Amino acid sequence: MSFTIENIREARERIAPYIARTPLLRLQNLDSYLGCQVYVKAECMQTTGAFKLRGAMNKMLSLTPEQLKNGVVASSSGNHGRAVAYAARMLGTKATIVMPNSAPAMKLNAIKALGAEIVMCEPSERHAAADRICEETGAVLVPPFNDPAIMAGQGTAGLEIAEDCPDVDVVITPLSGGGLLSGVATAVRTLCPNARVYGAEPAPLPRYTVSLAEGKAVTVPQKPTIADALIGQTPGSHCFPVVQQHVAGTLPVDDAYTLKAMKLLLTEGKLLGEPAACIGMGAVLQGLLPVKPEEKVCFLVSGGNVGFEQLRVLDDVTL
Repeated sequence: MSFTIENIREARERIAPYIARTPLLRLQNLDSYLGCQVYVKAECMQTTGAFKLRGAMNKMLSLTPEQLKNGVVASSSGNHGRAVAYAARMLGTKATIVMPNSAPAMKLNAIKALGAEIVMCEPSERHAAADRICEETGAVLVPPFNDPAIMAGQGTAGLEIAEDCPDVDVVITPLSGGGLLSGVATAVRTLCPNARVYGAEPAPLPRYTVSLAEGKAVTVPQKPTIADALIGQTPGSHCFPVVQQHVAGTLPVDDAYTLKAMKLLLTEGKLLGEPAACIGMGAVLQGLLPVKPEEKVCFLVSGGNVGFEQLRVLDDVTL
């Protein structure tokens, strides 16, 4: 598969009427905590509250009316499902979202409010369940990450980062299946060849760290993590080679540091990010990526869909 910045530019033209160009914020209050010049790509301000709308919209706008007539199906821990449900409503079709039983109530309720049907299952079974529904109904699968159209849509965030901060030194994105990282890395590395791009993933689910070390996609055991949006077990087959080509490394972050980062972003940065969105800052707080005071480091804050019950755990977190 050839995946280039041209795919991403085409996606931007296609999805422009439906998404927000989110701001790139300079959060100087965080410099002393993180040891660098802190920039944030605020995808928590995206329509539907997360970057996922970029990929879902690009995929669904690429489908024909004939393909859309039987509806769409997505497996999701929340944000992708919400994006697909929103896109389906915009395009006048039906969405069925397969969700893990660990998904937060806030994300479930948001998807229901958009008129989608929800099917619950065990986290490790959600992709197989989505495939089965497609076979039974003739609906089209909208994958959460492992699809070139999804990757291209997510990569539009990377185009915006490169345009708004062309001298960026480091970009860190959250990492699960790899759709966001592969798209953003392709855009940033093409337009800013001196920049380094990293993916931050939960330490309990180090699928990319293990896979890159072994030189092939590896499935890791399903384990719980506070980063509920990053529970994939296996790198996407389309995403993995792109990550191998463009990414400087991956950072397996302990949940405790993800929570520290979430509290830091909220209390000092005045920005609400869900746990998964804060994992890049967690990587730097944990010391997994040495950064310098003069370096411009952009953290992609991938979403802000968090319920009050998730915020209460921050009471016990110390910075």
